[in-house]
Amino acid sequence: MAGKTLSFDPIAEASRQWESHWGSAPVNAMAAATSIMRCEQILMSGLNELLKPFDLTFPRYEVLMLLYLSRRGSLPLGKIGDRLQVHRTSVTGLVDRLEQQGLVHRVAHQRDRRTTLASITESGRRVAEQATRILNEAHFAMPRISESALADLVTLLSELRLAAGDFERADT
Repeated sequence: MAGKTLSFDPIAEASRQWESHWGSAPVNAMAAATSIMRCEQILMSGLNELLKPFDLTFPRYEVLMLLYLSRRGSLPLGKIGDRLQVHRTSVTGLVDRLEQQGLVHRVAHQRDRRTTLASITESGRRVAEQATRILNEAHFAMPRISESALADLVTLLSELRLAAGDFERADT
């Protein structure tokens, strides 16, 4: 858990205040956005704490896992950015740090000299496996709520992401 436990729900209080000041303003939208941001802080803090023994942050872990799970163990930096939905400069910094740690290395693309690949090392594979084991055991730092509530949450957040244009719905 990140931070001090409060004796009241500050988001519920903000909602009450919001409604008293702005009446019919979108109280639930404000409360939902604020709740999502707070949950992100809680989860990121828990995940980073779990990954600290591996000298990883969750964003670096995500890069490592993309490479670990890729067919060849390597991906172009641009594709990593696309998959993680982050700017290329962020990917460069993440790969720089992983390279300093000996977990990945950069290699030139065989057919496209303009493209640089990040490739996972054997050490990177071992760290990815160990870190994943710890994250799985810790339920990815998710507070213990029921599996059905987690599934509902994934569905609800997927609807939000779809409505925001984060991805296209696959034909089912």
